[in-house]
Amino acid sequence: MKYLKNTILLLFFALSFVVKGQEIPIEYSFGEKYNDKYKYSNLLSITQDGKGGSILVRAYYTGIILHPRGYFIEHYNENLELISEYNYKLKNSNFVESYTQNGQVYLLFMDYDYDRGSYKYSVHRSPIDDYNFTKETILNISSKQVNNPFDRNRYTRNFNKGFTSSILFNTEKTAFVISTHFKKGKTNQHRIHLFSASLNKLIEYDFSEAAEEKNYAFENMAISKDLKEVFLVGKAYYKKRRFGAKERKFRYELVKISQSGARTLEFDSEGKYSESLKPILYNGDLFCLGFYSNRKDNRYNGIGYFKVDPSSLTIKEKKYNKFSEQFMHDKFGREDDKEIKNLVFKSMNITDSGSILFNAEEYFKSTSVQANSSGGRVRVERFHHNDIVSVKLNLNGDMVWARNINKTEVTQGDGAYASYTSYTLGETTYFFISTASENPQQLSSERIQFKQGLSRNRNVFVIRLNEAGKMDFKKIIDSKDARLPLMVSKPLIDTKNNDILFYAKRGNKKQLVKVDVKNK
Repeated sequence: MKYLKNTILLLFFALSFVVKGQEIPIEYSFGEKYNDKYKYSNLLSITQDGKGGSILVRAYYTGIILHPRGYFIEHYNENLELISEYNYKLKNSNFVESYTQNGQVYLLFMDYDYDRGSYKYSVHRSPIDDYNFTKETILNISSKQVNNPFDRNRYTRNFNKGFTSSILFNTEKTAFVISTHFKKGKTNQHRIHLFSASLNKLIEYDFSEAAEEKNYAFENMAISKDLKEVFLVGKAYYKKRRFGAKERKFRYELVKISQSGARTLEFDSEGKYSESLKPILYNGDLFCLGFYSNRKDNRYNGIGYFKVDPSSLTIKEKKYNKFSEQFMHDKFGREDDKEIKNLVFKSMNITDSGSILFNAEEYFKSTSVQANSSGGRVRVERFHHNDIVSVKLNLNGDMVWARNINKTEVTQGDGAYASYTSYTLGETTYFFISTASENPQQLSSERIQFKQGLSRNRNVFVIRLNEAGKMDFKKIIDSKDARLPLMVSKPLIDTKNNDILFYAKRGNKKQLVKVDVKNK
């Protein structure tokens, strides 16, 4: 009888979730399905063309043993119609990023120049109406060739290999930073270069003096509107300190670079250690938000908030908000082993009313060894995109709420189909996920979980968190309608029209899908 009562209760809450979800103001439309001659490819970027349309850049692979062959560029108009394609045959290149500006597409590469013995940063650009690429080298750094010079690892960095580099764009892609660190013998050079999107070098700063004591791995940045100041946040690894086996070997710092010089700001204090800090400029202040730990390890205890004066680089206010019981219940239910780690920032917004909304994802990699078809053993690397963490603070740094959305995804291939996209409209945040499951799993009356599922066809769900942190969801696109899976983590977001554009592809078929978020 008790079991029956609990079952009825769970069904009641499940139905109440669905009823609420039907009110979510979302509409969608499909573009035409097109044939595509490149079955194997990866979507690298999708940007606006300046006329209401979009530009997509893909890396494609061919051969019995797949090898990269070049870059395929697709141009769609505002009606999701394919108006042109271009095959840019370019082998042995290391793609970094692409963007469009003034009717041209820009492709940024970092390659090794064997003749000069240096790493070369170059930009290939062409008009999108008449493709004819020209090449321009914007930076050369002398160095021996090393493995993985553009280190994307989220958790560790190797500074002993001689050369490492980070390249960061701001959200609007109006500018980008190239950080280069070269070390050989007594030579220890760290330079920071700021370029505008039109490829004008705005700042070059020699950061080598600071590199004598610490190695910097920058993760996020903010740039002033006039492009005269850049604020870099990342990990500072100390060279001459001893650490315990389980202690992390870095601390988070903020570095401000301008024509007049550089300043640094340390965030950590005894008993409070920052992680995954994200900077954003708003109303003359610089806000840095992220997670913190009470110990020198990778377990997080809450949300860290820093309000910084961007001129003097002094902390005007800081607060540490412990994860709430509601958040812990969302994530773990009644489990005793409550350990939060591996959270990676996805996005942050400050609303017109002054609320700070940001979200992160539980992301990590795992490896295993398995047998192959020839009887040998191979090492397999898997990428896990799990729970979504969403937090709301006021401008003073007080936590309004924090919620955890349970999700489990793992992939060995193209990560564009996994993870999620978020969009904030007013005080409400919408999360778009793709799953083969027909419905989320009901964990309890207040907890649901989205699982990956086994089918090749995918449903698209939207999860809504309103201004009070209350959650509901809705299936917006059924797998019977969306025969091609959406690359749900690589969208084009149009904040002006509240549109989100997704690319859908399987094998030799492709199409665009537009999702409209209605402002009630």
